[in-house]
Amino acid sequence: MATVRDYMTKELTVLSPGQDVLRAMQIMLDQRISGAPVVDTHGNLVGLLTQRDCFEVAFRTSYHGEAAGKVEDYMTSEVETVPADTTLIEVIEKFYRSSHRRFPVMDGNQLIGQISRGDVLRAVLEMA
Repeated sequence: MATVRDYMTKELTVLSPGQDVLRAMQIMLDQRISGAPVVDTHGNLVGLLTQRDCFEVAFRTSYHGEAAGKVEDYMTSEVETVPADTTLIEVIEKFYRSSHRRFPVMDGNQLIGQISRGDVLRAVLEMA
């Protein structure tokens, strides 16, 4: 049976918690990605920054004239992940029942990739 490991994206753009959030937004736009995992200096997953999170940055800086701050000020800390051995059927169900666009993929405590809605749909078409 096909698993997340078979179809996940392995080359990830990652951000750090202390990174300037405006620079992180620029990286996401340049890479044409709608979100990126946030890892600490040891490579541990500590959050996820999405375009949705960045709307708060846009609101605070544009409307209130506040300084932007760091990634850690805006990232989502409670990140829903999937193990690498999750079956494709299980992740399809997880996406169906969730508004998330991506899930970080873990092998134990190690971040090894990311699976997106598009990755799953491509996998389904490959298998059809």
